[in-house]
Amino acid sequence: MSRKRALILDTFTVKKRKNGTEKFGAESDGDGQTDIKSTLEYLMTLFPRKLFNDTLPQIVLKHQLYSIHSDKTLVDKEVNKMRENGDLLMFQLGFDAEAFGLVLTSDYKAKVLAGQDGKVTRSTVEKFMEKVVSSCTDLSFSKDKMLREFLFTDSEITQLVKSGVLTVRDAGSWWLSIPNSGKFTKYFIKGRKAVLGMVKKSKYGEVLKAELEERRTSSQVKIHMKYHVHDIVGAELVERIPTTSGTLLRFVDS
Repeated sequence: MSRKRALILDTFTVKKRKNGTEKFGAESDGDGQTDIKSTLEYLMTLFPRKLFNDTLPQIVLKHQLYSIHSDKTLVDKEVNKMRENGDLLMFQLGFDAEAFGLVLTSDYKAKVLAGQDGKVTRSTVEKFMEKVVSSCTDLSFSKDKMLREFLFTDSEITQLVKSGVLTVRDAGSWWLSIPNSGKFTKYFIKGRKAVLGMVKKSKYGEVLKAELEERRTSSQVKIHMKYHVHDIVGAELVERIPTTSGTLLRFVDS
């Protein structure tokens, strides 16, 4: 574990103790923005950069924050503040209408531009970073807005789609996107299915969270187990029940 990651994890643990939030998913009592930001940083340490050859920014799903902070309104409010301040970007990930990815703006720009080295699309992507990503909180963009407000040409829009920073939403509009994130989505969906299967196959469809997190993962689970646990809890795919032995996760039959 790197020194930076260990420091973030240690700070997160201390903050949880200080605020009385050692219980999984408990609502913190401290300053909202500080707590949400530190939680975001903690969840980002669970993202497996090496699995993607360090080409992707660290992606956290917004609902993963709900697994630690039960006040969804507070989470949404603070996330929106960070987006409006230009510190955070949000993406519609495509596999679920309710799945929104969160990425630090600086991390996104660095990874996207690194991937553009030596490519003819680089100058157009740089223009997109400066004109759109730095100042706009939209999840998607219409052709009219791209042409009239941001002053991109049709050929430049084609280059942006080719480079992966835009992906087609429907005729005449595009989602803001993370280049080369298809592999993450594939691994994430497979891993979620496998981890939910572990809960479902447990006795009575229940398992202690701590026990699940320590289980040896199958070839289907390539992302950190804790990352998946925060996902299934935050997305309410499992019910969490406090017990004297710790938090129990129960499979929810949808």
